[in-house]
Amino acid sequence: MTSPLPQGNPTIERMCTLAGVSRAGYYRHFEASAPGREETGVRDAIQRLAIANRHYGYRRIAALLRREGFAVNHKRVLRLMREDNLLCLRKRAFVPATTCSRHGWRVVPNLARGMVTTGLDQLWVADITFIRLQEEFAFLAVVLDAFSRRAVGWALDTHLAASLAIDALEMAIAARRPSPGSLIHHSDRGVQYACGDYAAVLEAHGIQASMSRVGNPYDNAKAESFMKTLKQEEVDGRTYRDANQARQMIASFIEQVYNRQRLHSALAYQSPIEFEANLRSQEKAAQGATTTASRSLATALWGARSLAACCAESNHQPGSGAAANKTPIATCP
Repeated sequence: MTSPLPQGNPTIERMCTLAGVSRAGYYRHFEASAPGREETGVRDAIQRLAIANRHYGYRRIAALLRREGFAVNHKRVLRLMREDNLLCLRKRAFVPATTCSRHGWRVVPNLARGMVTTGLDQLWVADITFIRLQEEFAFLAVVLDAFSRRAVGWALDTHLAASLAIDALEMAIAARRPSPGSLIHHSDRGVQYACGDYAAVLEAHGIQASMSRVGNPYDNAKAESFMKTLKQEEVDGRTYRDANQARQMIASFIEQVYNRQRLHSALAYQSPIEFEANLRSQEKAAQGATTTASRSLATALWGARSLAACCAESNHQPGSGAAANKTPIATCP
């Protein structure tokens, strides 16, 4: 006689018997309702991610969903976000000007146009933008690594003097320590970047200067894109009391959100720090494989040379006539 199953663990067959339905009918109903539950789960995840990342569009939301294990494409995410009215915040109109190109300083050629970067600290891009405070304007100078999109230096103050841009540049140099002669610094033709003090800092660290063409923001598109992201995802919708509060909150956004969390489509939907970490891991793996191959080749060459030297020494052992030829000669293994 078999013992009955515990009351808290009935089988599907037992439950179907108690409910008076067949197992086939139960499974047909389950297959019909499963897509609805999956749709509800996806909608719930989209709403949660859209609220947590209020400036993300449907492509980045789709990338976050795939990271969480949902099998969705961007078209489905767009449809669901439209149906649920989950729209990202829009930027405000750009008004103040921060660039003054009418000056007597030397303007250097554009070295970044058409340049294809292959690694970190080959090309830095710099720019300045305004930040609206309650009673005045502040200005933010930023330096980015063009390859990883990482913000490596920034400075915020209530003036547009050259010292603002120099502070951002010195922060970037201290953080990255680029090798002299290996880096190009690209910016617009503003007086802050063309002045003698800024050029002296670049020259002291072996950094080559590059400037955009007249009235062409596309030459500095990566820096312009960062400013757009900063305005949409941090500045717009906030009210900063003064420059100190703006400096603290914008620094937190750059370090904790933009560099560490924000997904960049140009980086295969990785954050800049994640992209740089993966890049360094790949470089270390490649160096390890090269070192192993070099050691194997050196060992093989050493063995071949040792064998040749041993055989040559054995063939020249002292002996005379036939007796020497009849004597067996030991060979190297």
